Amino acid sequence: TRTGDKGKTSTYTGKRLQKDNAIFAALGAVDSLSSHLGLSRVYCKQPDVSADLKGIQCNLQDIGSVIATPASSASAEQLSATSFSCDHISALEKKIDQMSEELPPLTNFILPSGSECSAHLHVCRTQARTAERSVVPLIPTHGGDIEVALRYLNRLSDYLFTAARFCSHCDAVPEEIYTKQQP
Repeated sequence: TRTGDKGKTSTYTGKRLQKDNAIFAALGAVDSLSSHLGLSRVYCKQPDVSADLKGIQCNLQDIGSVIATPASSASAEQLSATSFSCDHISALEKKIDQMSEELPPLTNFILPSGSECSAHLHVCRTQARTAERSVVPLIPTHGGDIEVALRYLNRLSDYLFTAARFCSHCDAVPEEIYTKQQP
């Protein structure tokens, strides 16, 4: 406590950096996303989706570990302890496909809305995109599994869009179709 009072904090490797470093911006974006996923779980009536969201929160903790472990200051043991598997991406893709099978085809743009859970998941989708963009600056120099984490965050926004549609569908709340408004 109080070690960050002068604007610096430490990565997992022990390296002290300014709090406005891109690493901490990415950690904050991922943490914000995880917190909003927790809120979405409160409103989720679909047990499978709720379980998915809990697992995703755990994966985001692991991604935070990847972000907090720049290879330039990490030991081999630290990099091994913070590895993140591509299998998590495949699991998201499988869940997207399973939910999509139960949804009507998307033929129009839809407005982020729907059931309470759906609306929260749409917010999470936008936060996943923010988290993804916050990781991009780390790619050239970070090392470790940062590229896998980036791909996971990209796929996660697809999952959250599909889950939002799925929850509205299961809750019998129709999707709102975008219509161009006339002045």
